[in-house]
Amino acid sequence: MPNKTGFNQVFARLKSILQPYVKKMDVAQDSQTYYLLNTRYVMKNKRPLCFGGVRLGKAYVSFYLMSVYACPDLLKSMSPELKKRMQGKSCFNFKEADEKLFKELAQLTRAGAARFSDGKFIDGLPPNIAGTNFLSRCRYLRRHRRSRRRRCS
Repeated sequence: MPNKTGFNQVFARLKSILQPYVKKMDVAQDSQTYYLLNTRYVMKNKRPLCFGGVRLGKAYVSFYLMSVYACPDLLKSMSPELKKRMQGKSCFNFKEADEKLFKELAQLTRAGAARFSDGKFIDGLPPNIAGTNFLSRCRYLRRHRRSRRRRCS
């Protein structure tokens, strides 16, 4: 059984990686188990472009970084250790704190934020970026949290 206290520390540390970008982006959700940061750019589907998020799960803490999905070239310099933590195209899972990997993830996040702050780059994104699995997952999590609250009350 995973240590929940350790997960809370990992969640807080991963959330701190996204904190420097709060001034230029919008916090869409901030709870004890879920943190979502959107850019201020509104896509053609009238939804903001998602930048990243952190989710505290039962088995691990997930760090989502949408910019690596939109710019796969950002992953070229990624270490094999961080690559092992990657699930899918934009998700990194952690069960315990690893400062070396968190520093690398912070650098990757910085590079992604630089790309996502460039309006010309965002305008050149394919239309399917706004409807990616990550955004679908975010919408699923919001619905799931709402329905779970209804059942518990």
